[in-house]
Amino acid sequence: MIAIAPVPRLEMFMRLSSLALAAGLAVVSVATSLSGQRPEAQLDPRSMQLLAEGRAQKAAGNLDAATDTLETAVAVDPRNRGAFVTLAEIAEARDLPGKSLRLYREALLLQPDDTAALRGQGEAMVAKGAVNLARANLSRIKTLCKGDCPDATRLAAAIAKGPPVTTAAVTPTNQGNP
Repeated sequence: MIAIAPVPRLEMFMRLSSLALAAGLAVVSVATSLSGQRPEAQLDPRSMQLLAEGRAQKAAGNLDAATDTLETAVAVDPRNRGAFVTLAEIAEARDLPGKSLRLYREALLLQPDDTAALRGQGEAMVAKGAVNLARANLSRIKTLCKGDCPDATRLAAAIAKGPPVTTAAVTPTNQGNP
């Protein structure tokens, strides 16, 4: 049989010191990376300024400039939920419900209980014909709002109205005419 000799204290210290040093470096690197991040509630002031400019451009009817400004606001600070919601409203104004759904989803990823984003997403779902999903959004808004909620009222009206009716356009063909 092989006899196991006791490990001297110095050798044991050398074995464990490398593990302790690695664990210490891991803790320091995680703590350093976390201390350099901003709190979620604090958005970049430049992004907020661009959001205000984009909303003003949207109110003036300049949707192209508003879209460019709001996309810049999102690029400056991707946590700017208001920019996503306003971009989604512009997409709805341009009859792009698929794009507005994606933008509302981005806003809801940042703050899941935003009733304005839930209402907008529900209206876009109605425009796409997904009335049952819009009803789920309505029930969620009603659970978030305990009293009278204008977002719930607007979404309920959109659901009651139903999806838009689309008709196919028929273009006459020149039969027999050269």
